Amino acid sequence: MNPYEYLKLEHQLCFSLYAASREVIKLYKPFLDPHGLTYTQYLVMLVLWEEEKTAFKDLGQRLHLDSGTLTPVLKKLIAMNLAIKYRNQEDDRNVTVELTAEGKALKEKLVSVPEAVFCKVGSEANSLQTLKVQLDQLLNQLTEK
Repeated sequence: MNPYEYLKLEHQLCFSLYAASREVIKLYKPFLDPHGLTYTQYLVMLVLWEEEKTAFKDLGQRLHLDSGTLTPVLKKLIAMNLAIKYRNQEDDRNVTVELTAEGKALKEKLVSVPEAVFCKVGSEANSLQTLKVQLDQLLNQLTEK
């Protein structure tokens, strides 16, 4: 076998994941643009809608984002009055991120987005659920220490 065969783009798992991810993110754009949200901001909002209040560190861990990436995303959400952040009174090294009333209201406006995106994908529900489980398993394997 040609020793360079595995260097072909068609054999790269990383490329398939990257390209599929970009295409899925594009599906969200028409739903998020009217609300001035990027996909990454939407992900932050998903966690805040679930938790309402969380530690900055936990938010970053949950989204697999470092503080250098998360900080500007959060600054924009704060400027949009969707979230606030403040230092913990018991330990000022800990920063808490909390959903605002406007952020809570946005949840109602975007509640149909997951189903709308799912419909645009046009696959069988079972195959997408299986894919998600496999991707979650892969992510867990890659992030185990």
